[in-house]
Amino acid sequence: MQASAPSVLPDPRPSLWAQLVRPQEDLGEFSTAEWVFYGAILLTPLWWLSGLQSLFFPSIVWGLLLLNFQPEKLLRVSLPMMAWAWLAMALTAAGCAFAGLASIGFPLMKTAATGVTLFKGYGMISAAIILPFWAKLRLKVVTRGVCWLSFMYIVGIVVLFLLLFAGLWTEPFFPPLAKVIPGDKLALRVSPAGFQEFFGIVFPRTSLFTPDPPIPGVIGVLSFFVCLGESQTSLRRLGCAGALVSLVVSQSRLAWITFPAVLLVSLAFRRMSVRQGSLWGSALVNALCGFLGVSVAQLLAQAKAVFTGARADSSKDRALVVGKTLEAWLDQPWFGWGIAMGSVRWHIYDIVLGSFSTYAGVLYLQGVFGMVVFLTALAASLFNFWVGARRGDRVCQRAFATILALCLLVEGLPLSWMCVYYWFFFVWLGAVLAERSPQRPLPRTWEQLLALQYSA
Repeated sequence: MQASAPSVLPDPRPSLWAQLVRPQEDLGEFSTAEWVFYGAILLTPLWWLSGLQSLFFPSIVWGLLLLNFQPEKLLRVSLPMMAWAWLAMALTAAGCAFAGLASIGFPLMKTAATGVTLFKGYGMISAAIILPFWAKLRLKVVTRGVCWLSFMYIVGIVVLFLLLFAGLWTEPFFPPLAKVIPGDKLALRVSPAGFQEFFGIVFPRTSLFTPDPPIPGVIGVLSFFVCLGESQTSLRRLGCAGALVSLVVSQSRLAWITFPAVLLVSLAFRRMSVRQGSLWGSALVNALCGFLGVSVAQLLAQAKAVFTGARADSSKDRALVVGKTLEAWLDQPWFGWGIAMGSVRWHIYDIVLGSFSTYAGVLYLQGVFGMVVFLTALAASLFNFWVGARRGDRVCQRAFATILALCLLVEGLPLSWMCVYYWFFFVWLGAVLAERSPQRPLPRTWEQLLALQYSA
């Protein structure tokens, strides 16, 4: 008897196209909040070209938070210390801004611009962290959306570079909405790719879906660790590749240094060889200093000179603005100026005080008090993931590494200005904590409420 041909079983894994248009087939049914998040992040290029993204993404976060608010959730859902700390930072920024506006008589446009900055800055960060606790927004859905966005970075970079080499788009433009939205118009600028000198060599560079080229570097570092949690292997590889490509083309020196550093931190949680490697690395540096006849401080100074020399004009620009910002802070050291009151003249540009370094900006705007609250928010964020990371939870290890990266990356640009472009990262942090935080039963009597408070 002739043997029958073996039947070919269908591939249980959905295609990439099916994962894009029908994500619920392998992720389960989507809630309304998940569909809104997924659609908003997939249409990022559209919001970028239309000039909507600087207000659209914060509106999505705040809108979903308000729609899913229920008074009982204040008792049943326990928010992490991280959420309360960032909420305190938002209130601190709002209070200092109110005092600053009061000192100049609340001019209409300045007041509106300050309100927009708070809405899409620290306020959005705290709302994004709380959102997964109040709405059904699963971690795997957030991760899937970030993976697709990272893949779109590759597509966007290819298109922008083709337009650059073909000479079809060479000048930036401002969308029509830029005329009616108050605040800094730079955040709404749509820029083409261009050529810039890096270490003395001219390379193509792009800001991608953001107004400033270093921001894709920040997004690349954060997105890489988010994409590592994707369950589908092919999509995970595409997402990580997109994050690395955006990191490379950003030519952000700070992001380039931060990425390997925090990658080692993430690996050190679960690999003894990495922890031992740090000791061997320290010994190697000391041996190299002895061989060259220089001290460690001299070696670091030489490395810093190479670092700043890669783009000397940018380094001088940054140093000038940060220096003037700190000088202005000394006039209002405890609670800051609240709002930007001055600028620095650089060639033909007026650069607002508080630009570039987040730490200098916080001192200038919120003073020593605001700096204490800001550092507390960063410390609380690290602490919330430290326990899980020590226990071997790989997602918590990645989250801890990304927050550590954020502590370094905010030295380059103001967090309150650029956070709107990686709003999904804070939603992801909230989703990680929400899936690891058990919900408390809703108290029905005063005795149950008091018992719940004492147990907490």
